[in-house]
Amino acid sequence: MSAVLNSNITFIGGGNMAQALIGGLVTRGLPPTRVTVADPVEKVRELLAEKEVNVTDDNAAAIRDADIVLFAVKPQVLAQVLKPLKGLLDDKLVISIVAGAEIQTIAGLLGTNRIVRVMPNTPALVQTGAHGLYANADVAAADRELASQVLGSTGLTIWVNTESQIDAVTAVSGSGPAYFFYMMESMIRAGKNLGLDEKVAMDLTLQTALGAAQMAITSPYSPSELRKNVTSPNGTTQAAIEVFDHAHISQNIQAALAAAQKRSQQLAQELSDSIK
Repeated sequence: MSAVLNSNITFIGGGNMAQALIGGLVTRGLPPTRVTVADPVEKVRELLAEKEVNVTDDNAAAIRDADIVLFAVKPQVLAQVLKPLKGLLDDKLVISIVAGAEIQTIAGLLGTNRIVRVMPNTPALVQTGAHGLYANADVAAADRELASQVLGSTGLTIWVNTESQIDAVTAVSGSGPAYFFYMMESMIRAGKNLGLDEKVAMDLTLQTALGAAQMAITSPYSPSELRKNVTSPNGTTQAAIEVFDHAHISQNIQAALAAAQKRSQQLAQELSDSIK
């Protein structure tokens, strides 16, 4: 982390994901005085000022002394935010967590190719994020390491080899938390239907989800093997798995993620077309 801890970092946009990253970086030793956040909303600036970071509503002023500039704005305002900054970021590493914003689109707006594109996910808010990163050949190894350190402050970082794979990352981990929440909802509802109090069903479901994830992370066995290990022949787990298989749950999950990937591709194209 030493490299990033000696960097000045500016966030354009101070929403939840930016706040999560700032919190992670500061926890790991980055002085708050090295962080600047530009956001048009006064309440957001006031909240961040309480954390002793620098705040402003002037994007150009915010990036002046920055080594790293991270864009965390809504896709629909991307052009509005980036165009006035064109030519001002040649000596800075740009990191974008803007959904659907391809590097080519960002480069055209800013006039620089030193850009890392990231698809984060919301568990970053509790320091357990899973972030997919991509950079083209214009980004040096040292910049890649800086980007890894910035995003790694809130969780796992995985580099992909092609930008198109960011759409797959979006389908798996970007949207992924919602899939697990959906499963939790269903299990809680089922527990209630089976006679459990709602809080009991919720507590059991959430702890089971946490435990299963922790087992999968720390075990030398794959999730498939772990599932088989707890599925006794003719037992209760097998009875449930047979219902899943009969309903083609695995195939439907694969189809759902393919739909998410396709939509990610469409959104990127729509954003690009809206800016041209």
